[in-house]
Amino acid sequence: MQRRSIMKGAIATGAVTPLVLAGCSVEEEPGEAAAEGVDFGLPKGEGEIKIGYINWDEAVVATELWRQALTASGYTVTAQEFTEVGPLFEGLSSGDLDVFLDGWLPITHQTYMDTYGDQLEQLGAWNENAALTVAVPSYVDVESLADLNVKADLFGGRIVGIEASAGLTEAVQNSTIPTYGITDLTLETSSTTAMLTELDSAIAAEEPIVVTLWQPHWAYAKYDLKNLADPDVTLGEAETINTLARLGFSEEFKDVAEALGTFAMSDEQLADLENTVFSENGGDVQAGVTAWLAENEFSSLVA
Repeated sequence: MQRRSIMKGAIATGAVTPLVLAGCSVEEEPGEAAAEGVDFGLPKGEGEIKIGYINWDEAVVATELWRQALTASGYTVTAQEFTEVGPLFEGLSSGDLDVFLDGWLPITHQTYMDTYGDQLEQLGAWNENAALTVAVPSYVDVESLADLNVKADLFGGRIVGIEASAGLTEAVQNSTIPTYGITDLTLETSSTTAMLTELDSAIAAEEPIVVTLWQPHWAYAKYDLKNLADPDVTLGEAETINTLARLGFSEEFKDVAEALGTFAMSDEQLADLENTVFSENGGDVQAGVTAWLAENEFSSLVA
């Protein structure tokens, strides 16, 4: 099952792009700089490492985190954005890419692992509590997806979703809604950015809203949210976020592979990092990650 902003059936174009959200005024090319004065605690090395990523919040910040760490350690790092996860896995399997930091297992990306897994190295899981969710502000008097339909009028008959092509959208539309008989609310899709804008506006006005979301996500650090109970597990069990690499990467970049294998971030750390980037620094990814590193020790993430 795919997730979030994955375009199904389209031809993806992988392009080297700045790790800064569109619309922000400051852009830095990947590899230009790393946080100054930070002891990343990694052995010095050399060579080019290509990291593939999809424009998912945790993938963006993790990629920039490691771009800065590896750049400071002497490596040349290229970050390549893909609009679909399928071509990204193809790039890893062919050796055109070295690393992908956002493989969700054992559900979301299992189809790709079934296809390409024997051509990849699975270096390790760095977060073990990833989940698809449907959430409301804590002040909303709804506790379960099973109760959502009877409260349809409270939400104006709509669930605010993200991209129509997202796996999260597919799960809610094809599993959650029919399982719980949610006939009086319509899942409205647009984009993750639009959903977050509506969520922010609703909370500022203390109005009810129900959104599709996922954890870890910086929204949980910025807002007081609660996930609606999913007794029939229509959104799946908790997953792990994994670092995947091309075959031979561990042999060629032994020290880097070992560090990536020990990399770990808690839900709280990741949410705080994302909040620093996307909320406090307006989506300027390089500046946000650098600011976070000034307050948090990278070496503690690879201990």
